[in-house]
This record gives sequence, C-alpha cells and structure tokens, in this order.
Amino acid sequence: MTTTHTALLGDRTVRRVGFGAMQLAGPNAWGPPRDPDAARAVLRRALDLGVNHVDTAQIYGPDVVNDLIAEALRPYPDELVIATKVGGRRDDGGGWIGAARPERLRADVEANLRGLRVERLGLVNLRLMPDGERVPLAEQLGALTALRDEGKLALIGLSTVSADDVRAALEITPIAAVQNAFSVVNRADQPVLDLCRAQGIAYVPYFPLGSAYVGGPQVLAADPAIASVAAKHGVSAAQVALAWLLARYDRMLLIPGTSSIAHLEDNLAAGHVALDDQDLATLDGAKQLGNPMG
Repeated sequence: MTTTHTALLGDRTVRRVGFGAMQLAGPNAWGPPRDPDAARAVLRRALDLGVNHVDTAQIYGPDVVNDLIAEALRPYPDELVIATKVGGRRDDGGGWIGAARPERLRADVEANLRGLRVERLGLVNLRLMPDGERVPLAEQLGALTALRDEGKLALIGLSTVSADDVRAALEITPIAAVQNAFSVVNRADQPVLDLCRAQGIAYVPYFPLGSAYVGGPQVLAADPAIASVAAKHGVSAAQVALAWLLARYDRMLLIPGTSSIAHLEDNLAAGHVALDDQDLATLDGAKQLGNPMG
C-alpha cells in the first residue's frame, strides 16, 4: 500500500509525520528539560528532516516548550504550522485541570502567542477536559472564533472529544482537526475517526504508540501480530504502529514526541514503511488495551 507523505490540515499542506513537543519539557511536561540544548537540537533536526507541523501548548512547562521552540526555530519557515491547545491549565503541583471559560481561553491563546513570539497561531485545539468546568461548547468555540476573526489564529481544532461533540462543533464553525487517543492497540475512537473521514477533517492521534499507562512501545514490541509485521519489514514495532495509522486514513497526521534525535529519525522513517493488505489483516489481531486516560 502506497502512503502519501503530505495531507491537508485545514487549507495548509503538511507532512503527515510531524512532531509533538510535549516531551521536551521535564517529566510529566512539568518544568525544564535536563538538557535544553539537546531539546533545541531535536527541534532543529525535525525541521531539517522536513517536519512542518509541530504540536505544542503553553501548559507544557508551563511556557518551557514554547520558549524552546521560539529559541530554536525563529525566524519560522513560512511552511511551518505550529499547533497549540487550550482548555486546560496546571495547578501548583503540575496537575492538569480544566480552564474552559471564554476569558481563560482568550488569555491562554494570548500566552501562546507571547511564548512562541508570533502574531498568529496556525492551529488552536480546544481540549475538552473530562473533569473541567461545565462551560457550553458554543461559548468556548465562540471565544476561539472571535480570536480567529481578530487574526490571532488561523484554524480551530478539537481534542478529547466524542463524535457528538464534533457534530455540535460543526454547527458552529469549521473544524480543521480532531486530536484524540488512537493507536493500533486502542481503537475505541474509531467512530470519531469515521466521522472525520466523512467530513474531510484531519485526525491527529495522541498516544499513537499506546499510552505509557498501559505499557507504551514495550507492549507493542511484545504483541505477536505487531512483532511479526515488524520482522517482515525489518523495522521496529513502533514504526509499524505509526505506519498502521498512516494507512488508516489519508488525512491522518502523526505527532509522535521524543527528546532524542535517534528516536525522532526512527519515527519519521515510519512514513516510508509500506504495509500491504496481509500486514493490515495481521495487525487486526493486535491485542486491544485501551487508554485509561480516556
């Protein structure tokens, strides 16, 4: 099966394997990295290898990752799309809590603009926190559409949402992307992926190698179905898992994260792994583990 290497994100063409920057902060995306120079080197190498879609958030650090991106990549190439997210914040101990009121969303967009040192964000994903403030979706999207009309962001996406959430959002504004948990070992979000396909919306899976809470890449390597396909192609189980996602939908965009240049290069090489129908049938037998973070 031939894999296309680019796809539309809204009206922008991006490489289908991008880069998720969360791991460039300290543990649990809290505080600075142990080696900031190495983190900046990973970012520069990603762009050297053709990445033009970078996913970040002001709450990573907080501020740490956005500062690293600005330090490493400015002046930004015209083709680079930087995506961020709002809807959550960190408490004093680094915990993740909801922050969905319109004034908070506006403040968080402004914080991302300042940290990244840009006048306009490429994509802002609205993350619906399961235990967050009960603010109507229309009010949250209203805040983002107002910011879009002011020229402070180009595209609006959604994260951690149901199919009903996506349908409701589409009644209010165009949606460029949906970012939910999905992988070869966690296919619970298939109904949302099917809706995105029907609507021509880009789908950006987080935990693309399975959640660390259920074993992550180590579990992939131990799964007989995944291991057999990896051995057939002479690649890693992680590369097979990423290639499986790319084969699932032609507007599937990946943002695997790492703080290692070697892992970055391995992840990007997954875009060149061509799975055939037999491989896909074999991978249908991979054990489903789900995602405890929901």
